[in-house]
Amino acid sequence: MEQLFEGLLNHHIGFVVWSGLAFLILLLLLKKLAWKPILGAIHERELSIETALASAENAKAEMARLTSQNEALLNQARAERDLILKEAKELKDKIVAEAKNSAEVEGAKMIEKARVEIESQKAAALADVKNQVSTLSIEIAEKILRRQFEDQSKQEALVSDLLKEVKLN
Repeated sequence: MEQLFEGLLNHHIGFVVWSGLAFLILLLLLKKLAWKPILGAIHERELSIETALASAENAKAEMARLTSQNEALLNQARAERDLILKEAKELKDKIVAEAKNSAEVEGAKMIEKARVEIESQKAAALADVKNQVSTLSIEIAEKILRRQFEDQSKQEALVSDLLKEVKLN
């Protein structure tokens, strides 16, 4: 068997050498022509993936920063809105209170003016009534006196009655 192996080995040694040499040449050609471009492409792909991941991380960090900044702006806007609403409510309450006070003062003035007007009209009406009563009284007295003075005996009786009253007082 050893002979067989040696025979095969001797017989095929040239084939093994040429095959090994062809393999080495193929390996050198692949290294020069294929491995460098393949490894370069893999390296470039690796770099682009790392760049994309770094960009994604940067974008994520920027998004987190913008989100927190937006949240802060939103909170600030809410605080400003609450302050504006509070100031508007206070202003409204102040205006309503001033209008109420003004209306009360104006109402009191109008009531006082109406009371004074009523009093003056009442006094004028009383004066007018007194004038009318006195005028009517004089007219009535005049009519009564004319009737009484038409008759001479009634005149003398009136004078004597008046004299009696004067003496009594």
